[in-house]
Amino acid sequence: MNRQPRRSPPRTRHLARPWAIALAFATVALPVSSPALDLPRESRVPGGIALLQLGTSDEPPGSVVFNGHGAPVLWNGTSWIAVVGIPLDTAPGVQAATLQPPAGDERRLEFTVTDKRYAEQRLKVANQRHVEPSKEDLERIERERGRIDAALGNYTADREPQLVMRAPVDGRRSSSFGLRRFFNDQPRNPHSGMDIAAPTGTPVLSPAPGVVTDTGDYFFNGNTVFVDHGQGVVTMYCHLERIDVKPGDDVAAGTQLGLVGATGRVTGPHLHWGVAVNRALVDPALFLAEER
Repeated sequence: MNRQPRRSPPRTRHLARPWAIALAFATVALPVSSPALDLPRESRVPGGIALLQLGTSDEPPGSVVFNGHGAPVLWNGTSWIAVVGIPLDTAPGVQAATLQPPAGDERRLEFTVTDKRYAEQRLKVANQRHVEPSKEDLERIERERGRIDAALGNYTADREPQLVMRAPVDGRRSSSFGLRRFFNDQPRNPHSGMDIAAPTGTPVLSPAPGVVTDTGDYFFNGNTVFVDHGQGVVTMYCHLERIDVKPGDDVAAGTQLGLVGATGRVTGPHLHWGVAVNRALVDPALFLAEER
């Protein structure tokens, strides 16, 4: 017997507590006859994705939380699957997400993360302020860090994310995800997105449907757009010359978000494209249709 979809709950953002996420999931169901779901490639390494099987029950299994953030729980046509993002700083070894069912005790979902050695990259930045920020710059960076964290941690329970995407801009991928970076010979955080080199003014298109949740000019990221695709999947687009959307805009796949630029800390015009799942910035290549 085919199961009829239930009415979705009102859109809910920033569900900070696992029980709140569980309540949101408990009211969502998908028909057993729904087509197979396109999923990202699995890679259980720091900066990768773990696909965790949750069973074939007719009812949604509940919510899945990893590192305090809700992960997508989706019906793939035959079973329920959690799509868990693995942060770049995750230690190799056994990790565990938590499944909170609509009723009853929570359950550990263990999976093993294997080590991955990312290469190094050394870059020369013309503006030394972007390497050694002033006191005022540091205060601005701290303010922006909270805003970025909120945008990447956004969670919308009633929107099902599209997890196989087209690249937001055509161009040469000038920098690989996970590179251990040195700016003017000073070590900095690993590269947490995909850089795509393209001329200034090249259109940047949304790779999947979603809602714009924030835009702004950031010290390191320059002109940036954040798009919430649902259930903890958020994308970011940095160093834009121009922003063409505003918070609250619904965007379809192919909607123009802005233009490639060279704002913020850059060595030339390019798009920095980031993909977050349960707040973990993961390798965007795992979501690309042409990489499958």
